[in-house]
Amino acid sequence: MHERRYQDASGTILFDADTAAQVDHDWFAPSYWQQQGALQLQAGGRGGVAMIASPLGDLVLRHYRRGGMVARVMGDRYLWTGADRTRASREFRLLGEIARRGLPGPVVVAARHVRHGLFYSGDLITRRIAGARTLAECMAAGHFDGSLAGDVGALVARFHRAGVWHADLNAHNVLIADGELYLIDFDRGQLRTPDVAWQQANLRRLRRSLLKLGAAGQGAAEFEQTLWQPLLERYRRTLNA
Repeated sequence: MHERRYQDASGTILFDADTAAQVDHDWFAPSYWQQQGALQLQAGGRGGVAMIASPLGDLVLRHYRRGGMVARVMGDRYLWTGADRTRASREFRLLGEIARRGLPGPVVVAARHVRHGLFYSGDLITRRIAGARTLAECMAAGHFDGSLAGDVGALVARFHRAGVWHADLNAHNVLIADGELYLIDFDRGQLRTPDVAWQQANLRRLRRSLLKLGAAGQGAAEFEQTLWQPLLERYRRTLNA
């Protein structure tokens, strides 16, 4: 990735010059893509995700938005502490590093932050992973077995071995497409020195997500034996490879 910066009175854009010669503010407006007949889907939820059929291919536009009680007050605004510390800039650069290390994450295209006095708002554009379903969707369809659980464990271990910490490791952020697995949504993610403490905390978060989505529907003992232990076994083998 070759990072380039474009800045004007409307905000600051970071983009990958290997992907696009120039990116302007229209790219971050779902209404612009809708006028072009290129807005494929506007998903609900906190992220405000839009799927776009652009000249560069299918893209995902995500607007950063707070969750929980603080969202009622702050909405999509974050405290300004410097351009390089915005969520958009940090995730843009982390995804660039993830790609450099050969890990299966989203391919980043551009990021933007717009300052509003003491606060800012932000957006991120990545390439869409064609034909992907989330692990949560696979679970709902009854397609989560020991083999897939092992693949998930190996996926997580690859990121952990490279020192990539995911802030919200859950079944919605694991994608499966054509037999390949990807980890997405690296908002607040970090590069860290590999350490058992944060790695195990990440795994516990994933486990809670699986249980919340009903992975233990046939009993805790069966979940441990048929899903969680295969996941851990592949995780350990891959981590120590």
